[in-house]
Amino acid sequence: MRAFTYERAKTPAQAAAAVAGTQGAKFLAGGTNLLDLMKLEIETPTHLVDVQDLGLDRIERGTDGGLRIGALVTNSALATDARVRRDYGVLARAIVAGASGQLRNKATTAGNLLQRTRCPYFYDTNQPCNKRRAGSGCAAIGGFSRQLGVIGTSDQCIATYPGDMAVAMRVLDATVETVKADGTTRTIPIADFHRLPGDDPQRDTNIERGELITAVTLPPPLEGVHVYRKVRDRASYAFALVSVAAVIHKDGAGRVAFGGVAPKPWRVEAAEPALREGAKPVAAQMFAGATPRHDNRFKILLAERALASVLAEIKEG
Repeated sequence: MRAFTYERAKTPAQAAAAVAGTQGAKFLAGGTNLLDLMKLEIETPTHLVDVQDLGLDRIERGTDGGLRIGALVTNSALATDARVRRDYGVLARAIVAGASGQLRNKATTAGNLLQRTRCPYFYDTNQPCNKRRAGSGCAAIGGFSRQLGVIGTSDQCIATYPGDMAVAMRVLDATVETVKADGTTRTIPIADFHRLPGDDPQRDTNIERGELITAVTLPPPLEGVHVYRKVRDRASYAFALVSVAAVIHKDGAGRVAFGGVAPKPWRVEAAEPALREGAKPVAAQMFAGATPRHDNRFKILLAERALASVLAEIKEG
C-alpha cells in the first residue's frame, strides 16, 4: 500500500470540495472495497477524505410514501429495517445474498453502489486491463470469461458489475442523490447511474469527480411478490453468475432485472410486458444483441431458467 494523507470531513459539501480540489483524493466510508484495492495497488489515492461523521446514516420516510436511505446506512441496517423488509422485500433479499454478515455490518449503501468489478484480470496487475489503465488492452477478451459480461460490453471491456443491491434498486426505480464541491445537488435515476464501458471503461458511473452520494431514495412500495434469486458457483460468499430481481403481480405483470451479465444492472423495460407469457420471450428481448464468449455463453440460458424458476415459485405460492 502506498502512502497517503487523511482527513475527516465535517459536512457533505466540505467532503466533496476536498476530493474535487485534491489530485488523487478519494472518499472513504466503510472501505470494504477501496482498502482491498489499495493493498493490491490497483487504487493508489494520495489523500483519503473520511465521510463517516456526516450523519448520513438514517433511513427516513419520504414525503411521497417512499424511503430516503442515507449514503452511510450499512447494508446490515438496511436489510433488517422493518420498513424495508415489509415493503421492499426484493432489496432486503438482495443485500442478504450479497456478502457475509461481517461485511454487511461495515459496507455502506453508497459504497455498495460504487464497488468496482471483480473481473480477475482487473485484480491481476500483471495483466493488461483498460479499466485499470486506459489503453493497456483487455486480457479478459480472449481469456477466461466464465464470470464476465454477455451484454452491454464493448471491445474495450467485458467486465460485469458485481453487486446485488443495485440490481434490486434498478427494479425499484431508485434515485441517487448527490452533492458537488460547490454545494449544488442533483438526483440521478438508478438507470443512469452506472455506465456501459464503451470507449471509456475506466469510468464505472456517471458521477463527477468530487461528487458525493448523500442518499438513495425509493419510490412508494410496489405491489406484488418480491423475489431475488442468485445463482453462483458456491452457496455463500460468491458473486453471481446470474441473479434475478423481480416484483411480479398475481396477474403476471411486473418488473425484472438481471445481475452478473452486464457492466451494470440489466433491465429492459420494453421486455417486461412479456412476463405474462413466460421467461423465454422475456429473455429473448432482454438479451437481444448479446455478445457472449465461449466460456460464458451459458449465462443467457441460465438467466432464462433462473427467471422461469422465479415465475414458477410465484405462481405456485
